[in-house]
Amino acid sequence: MKELDAKEFKENYQKDEKAVLIDVRSPEEEIDGKIENSINLNIMEQAFPARIMDLDKSKNYYVYCRSGARSATACQFMERQGFYAVNLRGGIIAWKEMNNEC
Repeated sequence: MKELDAKEFKENYQKDEKAVLIDVRSPEEEIDGKIENSINLNIMEQAFPARIMDLDKSKNYYVYCRSGARSATACQFMERQGFYAVNLRGGIIAWKEMNNEC
């Protein structure tokens, strides 16, 4: 599984024409902030695997959660299904630190 720190993650998805941002947290957690243009696919929902399988395998998925653990699990699942997925190491916490939003 590919895992990048916040700076590398941002640089990679911004220059990737096939990038799709996925937030795997619960919708309630978005109160803590989210990355602009990300879609929410809650990993804790029973429908998560089916929702992943509906995605376009020709795209590149940049995945995050609060701290990076759930998104790592999501990326591993996605890769087993044939998707290209990149995990944000440290999650939205690291993202906010990089952007001085703490």
